[in-house]
Amino acid sequence: MKNLGLRIFTGRNVYTHRPAARLLLDLGELTGKESKSIAGFNEALLALLPGLATHGCAAMQEGGFVKRLREGTYFGHVLEHVILELQQQLGLEVKYGKTRATDQWGVYEVIFECPCSGLAEELVRVSLEIMQSLLEQRCYDLEAALAHLQRRRWQVDLGPSSKALWQAARARGISVRRIGKGSLLQLGTGRYLKRLQATLTSESSCLAADIAGDKSLAKLVLESAGIPVPRGQVVGSAEEAIVAWRQMQCPVVTKPCDGNQGRGVSLNLNSEEEVLLGWQIASRYSEEVLLEEYVAGKHYRLLVVNGRLVAAAERIPAHVVGNGYDTVLALIEKTNADPNRGEEHEKPLTKIVVDDIAEAVLARQGYNLHSVPANGAIVWLRNNANLSTGGTARDVTDLVHPQLAQTVVRATRLIGLDVAGVDLVTRDISEPFLVGTGAIIEINAAPGIRMHHFPTEGKKRDVAAAIIASLYPAGAPSEIPLVAITGTNGKTTTCRLIAHTLRQCYETVGYTSTGGIYHNDQLIVSGDTTGPWSARVLLDDPAVDVAVVEMARGGLLRGGLPFDHCDVAVLTNISEDHLGQDSLDSLEDLAWVKSLVLESARPTGYVVMNADDEQSVSLLSRQKANVILFSLQADNVWVRRHLGAGGRAVFVQDERICLAEGERCHSLLPVAEVPITFGGTASYNLANALAACAAMWGLGVEADIMKGGLTTFMPDEKHNPGRQNLFMIGQQPILVDYAHNVAGIKGLAQLARSLTKGKVLGVIAAPGDRRSATIFNVGQAAGQGFDQLFIKEDRQRQVRAPGEVAEILRQGALAAGLPEASVQVHLEERAALWAAFTAAQSHDLIVVLYEDLDYTMSLLGELAREAHRLRQAHVVAGV
Repeated sequence: MKNLGLRIFTGRNVYTHRPAARLLLDLGELTGKESKSIAGFNEALLALLPGLATHGCAAMQEGGFVKRLREGTYFGHVLEHVILELQQQLGLEVKYGKTRATDQWGVYEVIFECPCSGLAEELVRVSLEIMQSLLEQRCYDLEAALAHLQRRRWQVDLGPSSKALWQAARARGISVRRIGKGSLLQLGTGRYLKRLQATLTSESSCLAADIAGDKSLAKLVLESAGIPVPRGQVVGSAEEAIVAWRQMQCPVVTKPCDGNQGRGVSLNLNSEEEVLLGWQIASRYSEEVLLEEYVAGKHYRLLVVNGRLVAAAERIPAHVVGNGYDTVLALIEKTNADPNRGEEHEKPLTKIVVDDIAEAVLARQGYNLHSVPANGAIVWLRNNANLSTGGTARDVTDLVHPQLAQTVVRATRLIGLDVAGVDLVTRDISEPFLVGTGAIIEINAAPGIRMHHFPTEGKKRDVAAAIIASLYPAGAPSEIPLVAITGTNGKTTTCRLIAHTLRQCYETVGYTSTGGIYHNDQLIVSGDTTGPWSARVLLDDPAVDVAVVEMARGGLLRGGLPFDHCDVAVLTNISEDHLGQDSLDSLEDLAWVKSLVLESARPTGYVVMNADDEQSVSLLSRQKANVILFSLQADNVWVRRHLGAGGRAVFVQDERICLAEGERCHSLLPVAEVPITFGGTASYNLANALAACAAMWGLGVEADIMKGGLTTFMPDEKHNPGRQNLFMIGQQPILVDYAHNVAGIKGLAQLARSLTKGKVLGVIAAPGDRRSATIFNVGQAAGQGFDQLFIKEDRQRQVRAPGEVAEILRQGALAAGLPEASVQVHLEERAALWAAFTAAQSHDLIVVLYEDLDYTMSLLGELAREAHRLRQAHVVAGV
């Protein structure tokens, strides 16, 4: 078995709405073999992974997979369940898996749910190792493999604090996306977008964070405002530290001026040797060391969010409790064996580290690592109480004295932080916080919240929810309006028309299409931008107020959806194109892919569907959102039924576009007033206009605004480049379009006939990555629709030899009845265009189907200059 490639889906995809991965697997010699055909395999597999006995399979209940295993199942299916079982043993809740054959012999798609995408590659590698060892009847060290996978999971997964924030946002219905491999989270979309780096929010002031990070400066700010803080000063050398300690004449604390998480902190130092060691430890983390008086009392962390105290915890330094027979080192090892303790921040607690700081703390108590403490004796391993150094926490939120809470909130306001962790020492948190009773030690930006979500003792506090609520108060929007458009033909025109109209009611309209990514009229990214990355460009931009995105087949298959939900999903139509690619062999397969966009519509949103398209209406019963149908015919049976049930529809009646809901009907405007319909002769563009109206209705756009958009959207280079653009080269009209499949060419040919009294000459090509039958059908449609053909080939020929696509097109055109003399082949577009221009007579219309619009436009410019030169030459010659 061989891994041919792994594709990661972090959100909704064509297989499942959960995060998943798709493995392309070559079974090699195992192709066609079943699990029962290899002696001892099933038994060894179940012995190694007994949890497989609980797996269902397809519609079967628990134990279904074992039944399939014994009946005989293919090895790709077995691998799928091994991957799922490994994840379950790691504590991940996964169920979904599916194995599908591809059009390549022995190659399968193995799809598996994978909530931790960074783990997918290792999961596949380990699972293949397990399968291979079982096939070769070798022993396999599963325990070591699981330990490796668990370590890898902690390395790549979000830590407890960030995960709590993620879950709090999701619970509110706010979209969340992880940026990179760290803890940067992006919430919401467009103008409502916010970011979190751990608990540092996009609302946090950089200046405030800098002040908090400079311990000495923060103390100065608080002290000048009357907040109790410990006396102290910054020292730059060991000698200065000793002098300062002597001057203060009290136990002291040494810590880095710009440290965090308790690193380099030493407490209760009361001799030259201790102060010297404390300075040495702190100076490892910062050039400047803060030496301040030691404040006796209990250590507390209070969390303030937007001027409100939301949680408080008593922090207890790392320690072990003697049992009378274990050494300190053995007690540490037992404590660290707690499954809730991790290496760093990946778990609720952190393992206790044995280092020189721990040994120094032990020595001050008269212990070393090999000492055996008495039963019940508490042995401290740190003076500071940070969770990051092995400490624990007890929730005391309900005990905080109101005056103390007010002081803490005021302190965070003075520093300027929206989210802050306040470290203070006091005798009792339930008493007033007065001078002499305690002091605020530090104020921290980006405070950890593990201790509040996972206290060792006391009530859990959902501080993550409070942080999310500070960014998005109840009722505040988090997502910009989003329209997602899919289908075979008409996506780009529909997308552009909607975006054009929405500019009347939104400041910045972002849209993606085959022509690029736009902010209003400004091109942001050029190219065919109809995939998930392109949509994310808009959704990640705070300048965008509303987004209209085109979602093509390829992007849906390769990357899934880049969003959780859309407000309106549009399906223009489904017709023959891309069949034979990506194991899509039928219109039903295409419908399966396109339906992903419809499934993303919010339950309160709308799905717009073409009632004139058989494949589209086949999906009607599966829709959970509200449905708006559109049709060129007022008496369409699906429209009539839908309106009878009180639904919405947009249709043409008496040559007018009408919007109806139940028995109510509103006549919007005459079809003739919509420029892209060419007076109603471009029926496919009329359908696009209806789809756009339906989408805007779903968004709540008023009828007058719809009308304004429809009447001002032109079939020209400015509004709809590359779609039915009519140019004059001298006296010769040339129509430029992107039609590249049967339905598109038929519709375009019908329009072309209505625009001329003469012949219609087509300069055509077809994408080489389509199957031969599809290319033949394109040629046949062109042969039926045009009077003369000038066949070229795309410059990107895909996998076919030069001339191969052109010959298939030629055969299709001849099969349609076009005479051989009317079909010319010129592989280069320039030659084909020049030949058509030369052959055209008065009143003829040339239709050019382009591959690269910029290149075709450059050729037309060249042709215009040549035509002008010839006219000038004729004038000079007296012709």
